[in-house]
Amino acid sequence: MGRYFYACLTVSREIMNRTATIALVNEFMQDFARTTGLDPVGTHPRRYLWTDAFAVCNYLDLFQKTGNITYRELALRLVEQVHHILGRHRDDDPRTGWISDLPLLEGEQHPTAGGMRIGKSLPEREIAEPYNEQREWDRDGQYYHYLTKWMHALSRVSEVTRNPDFIAWAIELAHTAHSKFTYLPPAGGRKRIYWKMSIDLTRPLVHSMGQYDPLDGLVTYNELHLTATRDFRQLVQPSLVQEIYEMTEICQGIHMATDDPLGIGGLLVNASGIIQMMIQGGPVHADLLENILDSALVGLNSFAETGYLELPAPYRLAFREFGLSIGLSSVEKLPEWLEKNPHLFDWSSSLHQRIHALVEYVALRGKIEQFWLDGKNREASTWTEHQEINMVMFATSLAPGGFLAI
Repeated sequence: MGRYFYACLTVSREIMNRTATIALVNEFMQDFARTTGLDPVGTHPRRYLWTDAFAVCNYLDLFQKTGNITYRELALRLVEQVHHILGRHRDDDPRTGWISDLPLLEGEQHPTAGGMRIGKSLPEREIAEPYNEQREWDRDGQYYHYLTKWMHALSRVSEVTRNPDFIAWAIELAHTAHSKFTYLPPAGGRKRIYWKMSIDLTRPLVHSMGQYDPLDGLVTYNELHLTATRDFRQLVQPSLVQEIYEMTEICQGIHMATDDPLGIGGLLVNASGIIQMMIQGGPVHADLLENILDSALVGLNSFAETGYLELPAPYRLAFREFGLSIGLSSVEKLPEWLEKNPHLFDWSSSLHQRIHALVEYVALRGKIEQFWLDGKNREASTWTEHQEINMVMFATSLAPGGFLAI
């Protein structure tokens, strides 16, 4: 009787925690929908590509967990708003229509053909305007790593709704992004990726390459190829073979270690993606996976030594911390995946050691979430000035399944 009682109590607590988590995620996502003009629909909705990609995954996760069709409809409405706002020129731009320059009706069929604007508050820098590093952060344009997040969101919509249109749009976006952002340096060598480009993708705005853009691109391209061939073989023709090959080349030998929590989280999410795809019959990137895990361990050790998580709220950026906690949530599944698929991971005796070393840092996730669950900490300007991205990424951290799924 005693064992039965405690087993029932444990299950009861898990159900209560799950219910409380869903309620809190729902609260954050309702606030996001209301403040950005998603629901109720505003006259001038505010769309921001990075945040919206996470939000789409959150709504899909809520739909799958609750069966409430309202969440699926919010995800679809958000996709439509993003395409019709960030896929078109700004209201303060003399140019009008789709940024792809497609006619209006054709643009409706190919909304991602010209890429997606970031959604920044200021117009992009003019051709003759001098570069100002600080001001550039607030200027519009296109970011490659934002586009890969949107590709992933569209892939998730296709999987959940069983509608091939979204994965087709994601693949079309991958073609556009790769063709416009990658380039051969004048001095020769491997291709590189511009960090930021103009809205119409005709000129680079920031020439340097993001530390993780090649990895994001490689993992995302492989995800799109897998989704298309696995789920929509007869309806979508994946043709990212050349892009995958080139991104694999760019990834070789790149330095990945960082003590930035958002960067570490991104490494862990990509490692999880690679392992999930291997389990589902995708490509094996053994050396790359080991490099990612080693870099994440170096970064976590360095980050833990900084004492950053002991600082008060005014000195912390919540969304960067949530990037780490989302990545750490993916680590929790890794030992189970390796144990259930030993035939896939027998090429490295040290892989298990790396993953078990990463598990030691999972407690940081709870520390981050508990800190920001305190309403007083969410009164800090560092929270309120970035409220929308903070709310959405906190929701993802609390319920990461929709975002982490491949």
